[in-house]
Amino acid sequence: MVDYYEVLGVQRHASPEDIKKAYRKLALKWYPDKNPENKEEAERKFKQVAEAYEVLSDAKKRDIYDKYGKEGLNGGGGGGGLHFDSPFEFGFTFRNPEDVFRECFGGRDPFSFDFFEDPFEEVYC
Repeated sequence: MVDYYEVLGVQRHASPEDIKKAYRKLALKWYPDKNPENKEEAERKFKQVAEAYEVLSDAKKRDIYDKYGKEGLNGGGGGGGLHFDSPFEFGFTFRNPEDVFRECFGGRDPFSFDFFEDPFEEVYC
């Protein structure tokens, strides 16, 4: 089973800022287009990083994950038949990792030269 905290390389008590920073660093590292020599592994890691960020960056999802693990997010409830009120009781569908990436980087390509043009522009993620 994948541990989202391990995926991002952060502690369980990491702040939202630490989670965001870890995601941005790893998303840039594993972006498939930046790894043409090992595209399959990069895609797998990129998806894992996006999934981990999507859960840990949302307080409700993170709370459910911390209590019940990934099964809680999938509507499994964890702990053998444990039922709880959750917005994910019918299963949680993860977003496309590319969408998470674009949202985090404001829809701009962080690999282009113009990405760093305006240092005062608001960061979205």
